[in-house]
Amino acid sequence: MSQGYIQFPNIDPVLVELGPISIRWYGLMYLVGFAFAMWLANRRADKPNSGWTREQVSDLLFAGFLGVVLGGRIGYVLFYGFDELLRDPLYLFKVWTGGMSFHGGLLGVITAMFWYGKKNGRTFFNVADFIAPLVPFGLGMGRLGNFMNSELWGRVTDVPWAIIFPNGGPFPRHPSQLYEFALEGVVLFLILNWFIKKPRPEGAVSGLFLLGYGTFRFLVEFVREPDAQLGLFGGFISMGQILSSPMIIIGALMIAWAYKVNGPKLQKVSK
Repeated sequence: MSQGYIQFPNIDPVLVELGPISIRWYGLMYLVGFAFAMWLANRRADKPNSGWTREQVSDLLFAGFLGVVLGGRIGYVLFYGFDELLRDPLYLFKVWTGGMSFHGGLLGVITAMFWYGKKNGRTFFNVADFIAPLVPFGLGMGRLGNFMNSELWGRVTDVPWAIIFPNGGPFPRHPSQLYEFALEGVVLFLILNWFIKKPRPEGAVSGLFLLGYGTFRFLVEFVREPDAQLGLFGGFISMGQILSSPMIIIGALMIAWAYKVNGPKLQKVSK
């Protein structure tokens, strides 16, 4: 069954080792995503009448970074590794074993945005609408990191572009990491940054992010191999789909609410 399909290249997950310090592709991808978000946010803050300063951007992104890391780890342990946590309570702190959840990271970022907004006299949606268009690039980089790590691959398939991953058995699989890179990263980034070219009511941009990400993630989950411990309803519905469904509903409701309540008060998110 393996003949004629793409063999995954033998990519060392460690990019370079400097004594006891190892720089991994996965970590580098997140660093690139964060650096790009910082650059783009500063560029938009520098625009006349943006309503933001570079210092405010730095504080916001630092809080968001902490939200991603802490929320992502805690979310992964609660959503995907709770049994392991019950066996070993210290599992929560064993970050070197891997395991980050987007949905947990999202909750962490939402918490950080609430805190930042309250501290700086801004509404939650004013903060969320500024940061939402920055996020997809980092998501895309994270999916490239998953691909280079040969992890989170898709289900077995016979499509011509199927890939045989070294730790995925002898069977060709969907490169679902690349699907997510394209949809959650590239397409969502283009949609959001096209959307903010015109003034939008407060809450519409962040609502579109939730709707777009939730929809793309829900669709890709049909071809992504579900976690072994979380095959729900015969493996047809995954934990990722269960967690993404509220995002779709809440995102659509947020957009409708934004145009109904805040429609007359359009805000311009700096491009």
